Amino acid sequence: MVTLKQLAEQLNVSVSTVSKALHDSDEISPETIERVKDLAAFLNYKPNKLALSLKNSKTNTIGVIIPNILNHFFAKALYAIEMEASKHGYNIITCVSNELQSKEINSLQLLSNGSVDGFILSLAEETQVANNVSHINDILQQNIPVVLFDRVSDDIHSDKVIIDDFGAAYEATKHLLSEGRTHIVLISNIDELSVGKLRVNGYLAALEEASNYENEPIVITIEKDNSVEDGVQQLFEKHQSVDGIISIDNTSGVVALQKALKLNYNIPNDLSIIGFSDENVLQFTDPKLSTVSQHTVDIGRASVELLINRLKDKGSTAKITKTIKTNLILRETTK
Repeated sequence: MVTLKQLAEQLNVSVSTVSKALHDSDEISPETIERVKDLAAFLNYKPNKLALSLKNSKTNTIGVIIPNILNHFFAKALYAIEMEASKHGYNIITCVSNELQSKEINSLQLLSNGSVDGFILSLAEETQVANNVSHINDILQQNIPVVLFDRVSDDIHSDKVIIDDFGAAYEATKHLLSEGRTHIVLISNIDELSVGKLRVNGYLAALEEASNYENEPIVITIEKDNSVEDGVQQLFEKHQSVDGIISIDNTSGVVALQKALKLNYNIPNDLSIIGFSDENVLQFTDPKLSTVSQHTVDIGRASVELLINRLKDKGSTAKITKTIKTNLILRETTK
């Protein structure tokens, strides 16, 4: 690749003269500008965009770090982030932490050397469990903006995009209560995550408000290394009077539906089921699963908008938390 220095040597002028000539500076004579441009065209000189962006402290690139590319929620959020970023003239560089804090740290270090203007990030499970976010605060201390989405931390002073996780589970529970359900069970394999805790709290709050609900709340926690199928099977074995299930992750609701059908439950007469699954699973369920819609595309778009606004106004100390409202979509697994 031809450099400015090589052009300058062949023309017997300074690098500064070549640079100014290529930008039509008034300081350079028209004859010299023509000579420089002719040689640059002949040698097929192309400016080093990375070097220029580093010099200008602007790359028009966003670093995106997600915990799990196989999770449909994060895959869809990434799609929305890329589409929105492209609309604003930004590229993205994507890293996947695979739920590991070490990979999250490495990704931040790799991209914070001037490769990106800012980050959009959803915390790895290990980061949330350890409650150690110093590596993200270190990035913020370098005046590199970070927008957190979905999985966030109160210990990080940055812009955030979340859904109303508490309200989503609360609304789902209230609906099952309105159906007259008396034995409602919540299933979770994300209980260590901020979103999981908020959803459990929404379920508990709705039951506590229900003065005529007599059974104790039951939260079935499926450990990370255990089979979801085994956990759901144990639910039906231990709680045979269950008549309402809320799944707050993106898989156990589908599993619960299939297990219930095999056990000859009449859905939704005997048992209602509400999941947090996205529409990618609906084509595989019969009857169609009632779900909480998380509006994933809106989350991705809002994350990009917040980051671009922050890049335009880095001096502002006020941080914004944007809450995307969910809605309960009732289909065939509820009355």
